[in-house]
Amino acid sequence: MPELSRFQGISIKMLYADVKQHNKPHIHVFYGEYSASVGIDGSLLSGDLPGKQLQLLRAWIILHEEELYASWNSAVQSVPFQKIAPLQ
Repeated sequence: MPELSRFQGISIKMLYADVKQHNKPHIHVFYGEYSASVGIDGSLLSGDLPGKQLQLLRAWIILHEEELYASWNSAVQSVPFQKIAPLQ
C-alpha cells in the first residue's frame, strides 16, 4: 500500500483500485497499534484512532482536500500518485 503522507507518527496510505469495501473516496491511516479507514470528507469509515490524532488528521484533510481527490482519482485507475505534504 503506497504511502501518501506521514506526520507526527501518523502514516497515511492509499490503495490502488480500492473501491470494493468502501466505494467512498478514502484513505487508510495508521498510528501505533491503531488503524482506520477515513473518508476524504473526514468521516470515520472503519477502525479506530485516538481523538487527538483523528483531529490532526481531519485538519490535514481539510488543508489537502483537492490533492486527496486528485490522488484518489489516480489510484482508482491504478495510476501512481504524488506524496502530499505533511502537517507542519
